[in-house]
Amino acid sequence: MGLLALLVACSAPALQAAADEPWPVAGQQGQVRFVIVPRDQARDRASYDRQIQLLCEPQRTCFLNFYTNSTGAPQVVPLPDAIDREATAVLRRSAKRAAETFRWSCRLQVPQEDCF
Repeated sequence: MGLLALLVACSAPALQAAADEPWPVAGQQGQVRFVIVPRDQARDRASYDRQIQLLCEPQRTCFLNFYTNSTGAPQVVPLPDAIDREATAVLRRSAKRAAETFRWSCRLQVPQEDCF
């Protein structure tokens, strides 16, 4: 096996394990949790879906606000302006209404009609 193939084979399980780990939660205000997204996954909907499964209990109300942190600002609540300006997405799941919405931040320019 070539060196490149060996490196790829060895790193694939590590990459999958990293994808299955919850993203950092900077804090919570009321029911809303503030989640820090790795910059390289900021536009990857599948990564958000995995995180929603990890961070939200099924059939339970769950409010998540997602942000990147390109400046390395302290991850505290209230969020520093540097993080607050880097919103990426919002999840709102209401158990009472049996409804869920996921919206992208308009700043990411993900094709979607209803961005914020």
